[in-house]
Amino acid sequence: MARPETPTTRARWDARRAEVIGRAAHVFARRGYDQTSVPELAEALEVATGGIYHYFSGKEQLLIAICDQLMEPLLAEAEELVATDAPAREQLRDLVRRWVANVVDHQDHMLVFQQERHLIDHGAQWREVRESRKRFERLVQDVLARAQAEGGGTPVDPRLQLSALLGMVNHTAQWYRPRGRLSPAEIADGYVDLVLMGR
Repeated sequence: MARPETPTTRARWDARRAEVIGRAAHVFARRGYDQTSVPELAEALEVATGGIYHYFSGKEQLLIAICDQLMEPLLAEAEELVATDAPAREQLRDLVRRWVANVVDHQDHMLVFQQERHLIDHGAQWREVRESRKRFERLVQDVLARAQAEGGGTPVDPRLQLSALLGMVNHTAQWYRPRGRLSPAEIADGYVDLVLMGR
C-alpha cells in the first residue's frame, strides 16, 4: 500500500510502520532472518500476514528498512556533527558516543545487520544501504585522521585504525547489557582512547 497523503493519516502510518520494523528486528535477531517466514513473523508480531504486506512488499524490503532505521539517523547526526568548528578530537569523541548509543538503542537491528551482511554486500536492491554505510565510514575515517594529526605521536595506518574502531563499536551489540558496569558513553570513551592510544 502506498504511503497516505493526508498528514494525520501519514503520521499514524509512519509510526505503525516504524513499530513493525523495530519488532521485526527483535524477532529476526532471535530467530534468524532466513529461518523466519512472513507468516511466522506475523504470528510473532500478533498481526495478520496482510498487516505486514500493508507496509512492505516482502521480507527483503523489511530487512532493508531495518538497515535504514539503524543507519540513516546516525548518518544524519554524524554529518551535522562534523560540520561544526569543534576540534577533531572532540568531534571524534562525540561521534563515537552517538554511534555507540545508536548501536545500544538498535541492538536488535545491529545483530540482524551482522547476521545478514552476506546479503547486504551484494545485489542492486542493497545499493543505498551500502552507500550509506560507506558515507559513514568515510566520515569516521576523516575525523579519525584529523584527531590523530592533532595528537601527534607515532602514525597509525588509517585503514587499520578505522577497522579497529568499526569492529569495536559494531561488536558492542553482541555483548552489551543495560545493567552492565559501563554506560554507553563510558564504553565509547574507552574505544576512542584505545584507537588514539591514550593520546
